[in-house]
Amino acid sequence: MLLPPLKCKRQELLKWNGWGYNDSKFIFNKKGQAEFTGKRYRLGGMVLPTFKEWMEKTFGASLDHKTTSRATLNVNDVPPSIVKEEFLQDLRATKISYSQDAEDRVFRAHGHCLHEIFILREGMFKRVPDIVVWPVCHEDVVKIVELACKHNLCIIPFGGGTSVSSALECPEEEKRTIVSLDTSQMNRILWIDEKNLTACVEAGIVGQDLENQLAESGFCTGHEPDSMEFSSLGGWVATRASGMKKTIYGNIEDMVIHIKMVTPRGIVEKNCQVPRMSTGPDIHHFIMGSEGTLGVVTEVTIKIRPVPEYQKYGSVVFPNFERGVACLREVAKQRCAPASIRLVDNAQFQFGHALKPQVASIFTSFLDGLKKFYITKFKGFDPNILCVATLLFEGDREKVLQHEKQVYDIATKFGGLAAGEDNGQRGYMLTFVIAYLRDLGLDYYVIGESFETSVPWDRVLDLCRNVKERIVRECKEKGVQFAPLSTCRVTQTYDAGACVYFYFAFNYRGISDPIHVYEQIERAAREEILANGGSLSHHHGVGKLRKRWMKESISDVGLGMLRSVKEYVDPNNIFGNKNLL
Repeated sequence: MLLPPLKCKRQELLKWNGWGYNDSKFIFNKKGQAEFTGKRYRLGGMVLPTFKEWMEKTFGASLDHKTTSRATLNVNDVPPSIVKEEFLQDLRATKISYSQDAEDRVFRAHGHCLHEIFILREGMFKRVPDIVVWPVCHEDVVKIVELACKHNLCIIPFGGGTSVSSALECPEEEKRTIVSLDTSQMNRILWIDEKNLTACVEAGIVGQDLENQLAESGFCTGHEPDSMEFSSLGGWVATRASGMKKTIYGNIEDMVIHIKMVTPRGIVEKNCQVPRMSTGPDIHHFIMGSEGTLGVVTEVTIKIRPVPEYQKYGSVVFPNFERGVACLREVAKQRCAPASIRLVDNAQFQFGHALKPQVASIFTSFLDGLKKFYITKFKGFDPNILCVATLLFEGDREKVLQHEKQVYDIATKFGGLAAGEDNGQRGYMLTFVIAYLRDLGLDYYVIGESFETSVPWDRVLDLCRNVKERIVRECKEKGVQFAPLSTCRVTQTYDAGACVYFYFAFNYRGISDPIHVYEQIERAAREEILANGGSLSHHHGVGKLRKRWMKESISDVGLGMLRSVKEYVDPNNIFGNKNLL
């Protein structure tokens, strides 16, 4: 076995059966108060005095009812690695690092869907990769794909492992050796072109490393998905990702100039690096969103921008969700949206308020900062109905201040009140820690997940209301004994519509098969989204979780077109993760 470099051992840094860093998590301390551990986030080390009460009230959960999760991986539970010696001999000759270690294989056998994490806490996958390989450059990937074709193996590319579409799960019926191709060692910026404002980057780099390295030269991509600490550039391309600041910087398809991808047929790339071409259908759009079914993205040339000289956070409180949506629609219509503008409904506002730390000097509580008496009594806002938009402006200081005034003027017309910078910054930063809450919930019989869609403006309100009501109704019909959390936010805006992001969770005590019940309810919610004119996915992708709706989403002929590309590029199904099709 060629031992991988130390940094390949992701499980030494990240949880093997939960989200994020090993040293960062929500816990209840000996006093029964929630707190967030570690020092990586601003919330680290802080006590959240109202979170326990919110959790008990919202879910009927109790600290007296606790589940147990396996603390360590039992390697005896892991399916054995089955790899032919002939392949291993050829692989050793390439000098590419590889591992057949059980921990390495399990770590790359999944993404972060609820059912995947639940399985890790209580059982084991029926199928995991047989071997993990770590290429360090494009040429290494070419060698691996050639060997896979020679020996008829199945390759599943692995980037940051943050998939929430079952895209990384190994097909149980796959009899061939499954190779997890981990791109994490392909993490260099190959060059920066300051004249054309582009950079060529290896696809395995994770988002925060990309931004940090570019910042050393005074540049950024501005692409900030919620998962940017862990997700990779190649993963963004493979799933058609979107970031929190897409209003200024665009979605991934707006940022990509050039892609190099290794397929079983050979290398796919354009002959030049130009802003636009009229040469038939854009081959980049066969690659973006292909979700590991056609090949491995190895290098991406991406647009970069100078690091903005000025950033300013903000927030606005609206008397109700309808007013807030109307404001966001007007902002989009006037094409004056800030880098980030996100509107949370009242349930999500209450959720965020429960995460207020005890140390108010770091994060100012929303209701305290606004003076509760003023907005609830003098202005007449109902704290059980109001909603909040968080804002991030960036760019030239003078233009930011002008932009800020324009947005706040529009908000005033819809009954909005400025709610301060601290609340805007706190809302933005909470994005990166909220994902850690699911692990805490699982410890106390609460399961939850997020899902998203895009929808025309005239259907935003109906879709939000109908999906949330459908979730509540389905929970009752499926025997869930406690009221669920069913909440949403509008996260990205466009001329013709918006992205809507849902959170859904419930207390599963008394249910014998909670994951099956959850999946039935989520499926009903997705059906409701489609019935209300929403898309199958805005940025999470399809994977295996949502592919049952692909024919409905893109038509029978459209699906046939995708199949034809797959059959030509990969006739022997080397990239056999069974996503999309």
